[in-house]
Amino acid sequence: MKNKLLVLILLISLSGFSQEYPAFKPLRFDENYSFLKNDTIHDNWYKTMKFMPISTSKDTYISFGGDVRFQYFYAKNENWGDGPQDSDGYILSRYLFHADFHVGKFFRLFAQTQSSLADGRIDPSPVDQNPLEVHQAFADFNFINEKGKKLILRAGRQELSYGSQRLVAVRDGPNNRQSFDGIKMMAGKNNMTADLFYSHFVVAHDGIFDDESNQDRQLWGSYLVFNKVPFINNIDVYYLGYKRAKANFNDAAGREERHSVGTRIWGKSENWRYDGEAVFQFGDVGDKSINAWTASINAGYRFNTVKFHPEIGFKTEVISGDKKEGDTSLQTFNPLFPRGAYFGLASVIGPSNLIDFHPSLSFEITKNIEWVIDYDMFWRYSGYDGIYAPNTILIYPGDTTTEKKIGNQLESEIIWQPNSYLYFRLEATWFNAGEYIKASGTGKDIFFTGITMQLKF
Repeated sequence: MKNKLLVLILLISLSGFSQEYPAFKPLRFDENYSFLKNDTIHDNWYKTMKFMPISTSKDTYISFGGDVRFQYFYAKNENWGDGPQDSDGYILSRYLFHADFHVGKFFRLFAQTQSSLADGRIDPSPVDQNPLEVHQAFADFNFINEKGKKLILRAGRQELSYGSQRLVAVRDGPNNRQSFDGIKMMAGKNNMTADLFYSHFVVAHDGIFDDESNQDRQLWGSYLVFNKVPFINNIDVYYLGYKRAKANFNDAAGREERHSVGTRIWGKSENWRYDGEAVFQFGDVGDKSINAWTASINAGYRFNTVKFHPEIGFKTEVISGDKKEGDTSLQTFNPLFPRGAYFGLASVIGPSNLIDFHPSLSFEITKNIEWVIDYDMFWRYSGYDGIYAPNTILIYPGDTTTEKKIGNQLESEIIWQPNSYLYFRLEATWFNAGEYIKASGTGKDIFFTGITMQLKF
């Protein structure tokens, strides 16, 4: 741990060289440092790292970057008191380093390694620990690369992220980000973009350079985004196909082939933000047909003229669960590959068979410090179905009780971001177990707290 802190302190001390550079992107391959070609500022080591020309025209160049994150977490009554308990807490560390090689406007190679370590974690899962792997390695062929127009073919190991990350995400909250081996065509013109892709999920193993494509889990689909639409501002329309060799739900098991059709309307004004989404799923699991759905609204209003600029937020979603045990259909919604910390970093439940009401309140204490308070209320949608983790593993079955109340969750976090490169977060979560949890297991309340330190460069 001492060595990790020294590394972090060293990187923090060096980050001041890069004050004039733009903010980092959530997907690091979306960053473009070609503007440094004509930069007149005297060279420094950071500029050289972000833009290293290897041709006299400077059209061929390499860019390097990375992300270092340390987290300490402590949980009391993890999993509501069921299973092994850790009284000391644990440390998660993640190291991401990438190289981005551009040959003119029409060809590119991007490679990224990832090392995710869990010190003191009891039985760490692949989501927590993945010692050293090639996280991304793909090539881009830019057939059209003009202002307002693009046509790009991407092939190789890559991160996928779409929309609100409800169904396809990089899973940045947990320690180990997820990626896919696949091929993707990206097209865009003016205010419209469209992706068409086919991929296999990359399975994380607890070794070095041993992650591999999972032939038993496939994801394909198309995702269209229309911007500057009158009245509604932005709209997404998408189709996602998913195939899994072995699925296990409360009342279905076997080969799963599921199709998701959805739409999302979203936008932001000076004070308001809004995001509404609806998804319908069909297909089959074993000998049962799928008929599942979800709908959500996420909105907020910010008082820009009031001290601390408070924002009142409200989110609610209804996510279908199986209505009847032993019949020929399954209504359990599958979130596919969602962001891992779906309802906060405590991440006690996933988005299946759920009704969720989620008010929140945030304050801008200073320009770089934000304080967020939110309260979540959870019920089972169906009393015949159980509750699931974000990866659809069944936590508790549906027949332990007819009670639907899962519990209430209170969370608070303070975020300090002194600049684009440094990020600190202090958080605490209390989950008050409801009647269903108490009837299904030990049923203790959960307390979860942690601190995060992160540097991007």
